[in-house]
Amino acid sequence: MAYTISTALAIYFVIWWIVLFFTLPFGIRSQREEGEEIPGTDPGAPSMPRMGRKMIWTTIISAIVYGVMAFLHARGYLSIERLSQMMGFPL
Repeated sequence: MAYTISTALAIYFVIWWIVLFFTLPFGIRSQREEGEEIPGTDPGAPSMPRMGRKMIWTTIISAIVYGVMAFLHARGYLSIERLSQMMGFPL
């Protein structure tokens, strides 16, 4: 079963957001750790979040995850029938 373009984009979008939340904490140092606390801000706020770099890594990792999942789906390993059988749910 092939995905439509809208289904593929929706699945990729969900994977992208999940991976973004996974990559957000990597490489973050707080203002307190850096010793550069800005008055009026939370000392735990990141000093350099580097969101552009995180978004690029998120896109790359999401594309790999999506590619693997699409491959497994095309081979029949990620079908609803197989997954429900593995979890013990009747269809």
